[in-house]
Amino acid sequence: MSKLALITGASSGIGLELAHCFARGGHSCILVARRRERLKQLALDLKNAYGCDAEVLVADLADPAAPQQLYLQVKQRQYNIDVLVNNAGFGNTGRFDRLSLQDELDLMHVNMVAPGQLCRLFLSDFVRRGRGRVLNVASVAGFLPGPLMASYYASKAYVVSLSRALQLEFQGSGVTVSVLCPGPTKTEFFERADMQTTELARGRLMLMDSAAVVAEAGYRGTMKGKPLIIPGLANKFIVLAACLLPSVWSARIVKRINRRHR
Repeated sequence: MSKLALITGASSGIGLELAHCFARGGHSCILVARRRERLKQLALDLKNAYGCDAEVLVADLADPAAPQQLYLQVKQRQYNIDVLVNNAGFGNTGRFDRLSLQDELDLMHVNMVAPGQLCRLFLSDFVRRGRGRVLNVASVAGFLPGPLMASYYASKAYVVSLSRALQLEFQGSGVTVSVLCPGPTKTEFFERADMQTTELARGRLMLMDSAAVVAEAGYRGTMKGKPLIIPGLANKFIVLAACLLPSVWSARIVKRINRRHR
């Protein structure tokens, strides 16, 4: 395979749309997620639409061993990855002490440990070859404190901070690191995070972008080597406001929009 993109969380939402973007742009794809049947259907769709080769690798990134196993699978197949897309992620909603400890630990592994570990593993190969691109999918949430979704917001802050540091570390190496920071997006995220009855999910305070629009912005920015990708003027305003407002004000606003209504 040439021009090969590895995409985690590819079975739905932004990850699925990113797979379409990279396939349309001439990349073969390695599709990674937990749901084999969805990945197989996506691989077939990519082949039919773009003549794209696609490999399906099933992995649950909540398993601490999964990132290393995924890397070893890629090496054993002698694939040279050109683009690493760390998209897998999910959120939990509720007061911190009332959330399942296992769910919180799974979130930390999927949202932080896995992308950090995969960056560490694949960046060594990229630097050795003198080329490669990384796209880490974060969120505007990474610029804010997040009452009632504390771990999710903190996990995205990690992804933003890691990505922006790596961008500078690898300058001049032929390797680029981009971070995509969308706002609320129409995906399965809200159901998975049990957010259907929050102010945000009900659309009272923000308009949501489609996953296709967000993915296209992420793809184009990555291929240009753009360090920070924030789709849409509204989301750029959120990030600017987060930088200018006292954090306690931002936290109060976030708590309001993350609050459930029964």
